[in-house]
Amino acid sequence: MKNTIAQTLQIALKDLYQIDWQIDTSVIQKTKKEFDGDFTVVTFPFVKLARKAPDAVARELGDYFKEKIQCDYNVVKGFLNLSFASEVWVDFLRANRCNAQYGYTPMPQDEPVTLIEFSSPNTNKPLHLGHIRNNLLGDSVSRILSACGKNVVKVNLVNDRGIHICKSMLAWQKFGNGETPESSGIKGDHLVGKYYVEFDKHYRQEIADLMAGGMEKELAEKQAPLILEAQEMLRKWEANDPEVRALWNQMNHWVYEGFDQTYKQLGISFHKIYYESQTYLLGKSLVEEGLQRGTLYRRDDGSVWVDLRDKGLDEKLLLRKDGTSVYMTQDLGTAQLRYEEFHPQQMIYVVGNEQNYHFDVLKLVLSEKLGKEFGKNIFHLSYGMVELPNGKMKSREGTVVDADDLMEEMIFQAREKTSELGKSDGKEDELYEMIGLGALKYFILKVDPKKNMLFNPEESIDFNGNTGPFLQYTHARIKSLLRKAADNGIDYAGTTAAELQKNEKDIIKSLYEFTEVVQSAGASLSPALIANYAFDLAKSYNRYYQETPIFREADPEKRNLRLQISELTALVIKNAMALLGIRVPEKM
Repeated sequence: MKNTIAQTLQIALKDLYQIDWQIDTSVIQKTKKEFDGDFTVVTFPFVKLARKAPDAVARELGDYFKEKIQCDYNVVKGFLNLSFASEVWVDFLRANRCNAQYGYTPMPQDEPVTLIEFSSPNTNKPLHLGHIRNNLLGDSVSRILSACGKNVVKVNLVNDRGIHICKSMLAWQKFGNGETPESSGIKGDHLVGKYYVEFDKHYRQEIADLMAGGMEKELAEKQAPLILEAQEMLRKWEANDPEVRALWNQMNHWVYEGFDQTYKQLGISFHKIYYESQTYLLGKSLVEEGLQRGTLYRRDDGSVWVDLRDKGLDEKLLLRKDGTSVYMTQDLGTAQLRYEEFHPQQMIYVVGNEQNYHFDVLKLVLSEKLGKEFGKNIFHLSYGMVELPNGKMKSREGTVVDADDLMEEMIFQAREKTSELGKSDGKEDELYEMIGLGALKYFILKVDPKKNMLFNPEESIDFNGNTGPFLQYTHARIKSLLRKAADNGIDYAGTTAAELQKNEKDIIKSLYEFTEVVQSAGASLSPALIANYAFDLAKSYNRYYQETPIFREADPEKRNLRLQISELTALVIKNAMALLGIRVPEKM
C-alpha cells in the first residue's frame, strides 16, 4: 500500500504541479492514533515548488488520491491522512494469510556479503551470561538481515591464544593431577574454566606473600612466579614448543566439545570459525607493513605502537617488546583475511560496549595507517552489559553464571510454571525446553542492544506481560482455534466478507506493518523492534479475541473472516519469533 501511495503521489505532483520528485517513503507515515486515517502524507517538502499553502496542497492531493485509488481523506494543516476501504485490507489479508515467508524479502542476485562476527569466546572458560547476550544478539541480527534480503555470512573468532589461555594451561599442569572431562564427569569447557579460577587463586596468594615481604603491589603483580611462568609459556607457544603446543591442543579440544554442546542447545551456528592462533601472524605482518610505511613506530624497548592522538585517541600498543601479539594485532590480521575471502560490503562486530575504544582504533589503523579501504566498512554493534539481581559477574573469581547452568535453570523454571498452570501438550520435555529457552531469548532481545540490562529469570518465564511464554501461548491458542475450525468442517478460505469492524481493521493494519518493522530492525540492527512489535500484536489479538466472538458468530462470512485474521496473526507471531531464534509450540 505504501508503494501504491508513493507511485500515485509521484504522478500527482507531476500532473498537478509539474514537479518531478522521486518520492522517498519517509514522507509517508503511519497515521497517529489521535487522527482518522491509515497513512499520512507529509506535504511540507514540496509545497514551496507547488507555490501553495500546505493545507491547500494536501486537499488537492487528497482529491487526486480519492479519484485514482478510491480512498477517503482528511487534512490536518499540511498532513494528508488517507483511509483505505475495508476491501483493500481484506484483499491484503487474503493474499498473505498462507504466505509462509510473509515479512521477509528475497535476496537479490549478486547481493554482496554482509559479514557478522559474534560469540568470540576465549578457550579458558565456558560461555557465560554475557556470551548469551552476545550470541543471541548476533544470531538474531543475522536472521533479521537475511530477512531483509542481505547475503549474510556468520563468523566466529575463537580467542585460543594469549596469556589468559596459558593461565588455564599452567594451572592444570601444576594442580590438575591429570584430570580430564572423562575422569571427572565435568564438561570440557567447564573443566578448563575451573583451572582458570585456580590460577587466579594461587596468583593472588603469591602477590599477598610478596607484599607481606615488603614488595609494592604493582611490582608484586609483575614478579609473582605464576605470572612469570605463564608469560614464559606464551613465549614457548609462539616459538612452537612441542610440549606446550600438545597441552594447548588437548585442552582446546576439551573446550571446543563443550562449546559445540552449548551452541547446539542455543540454536546457534556459524558459516565459518576463525581462530586467533591462525590469524595473529598475518596481523604481525600488517604491523611490519605499517612500520615500513612509516605510519607505525617502534620504541627503544622494541615494542610497536600507533599514535592516534591527532584523532582524539592516544597511543596504542600493537606488539609487545618481546614480540608477542596483543588483541589488536590479531584483529588486524583477521579483518584482512575476511576481506580477502568474502569482500564484504560491511563487517559487523557484535562486541560489548567496553570495547568501543578498541574498534575506534581498529578502523583507524586499517583505513588510515595501513591504507585498507575496507576498514571504513567496519561497524561495531556495541551492546550493554547484562547483570543479575545480585550484581556483576567475575570470571577469575568463579562468580559467573555459566550459559549451560542458566539454560538448565530456565528449562526447570518452565517445567515448574507450565505444570502449575496446566499448559502441557503431552510432549513435556520438548515443550519445557521451547518455553525455557524462548523466555531467555525474548527477555534479553526485547531490550535495546545499546542499553545495559538486568536479567531476572523468574520475571522472564511469566505467561503474562511482555515475555516469550506469553507470545508462545498466544500462538498456541490461535492454532488451537484453527484446529477446532478444521475439526468442525469449517472451510474459512473462501470468505467473501469485506466489511471490517474497527478492531479488525486495526489488527490487519498491525499485520501489514510487519514487513516495515523487519526492515527497520535490519537498518538499526535491533531485534528489540521485532520483539516489542510481536508483543503489541499478541496483546491486541488477545483483546480482540475476548471482545469479538468467532464460533458464536451467526454470520459464517464474518466468522470466516475472523479465522483468517487469526491465521495471519499466528503466522506473523511465528515469523517474528523465528527472527529472534525462538520456536513457538502448536499446542500448549
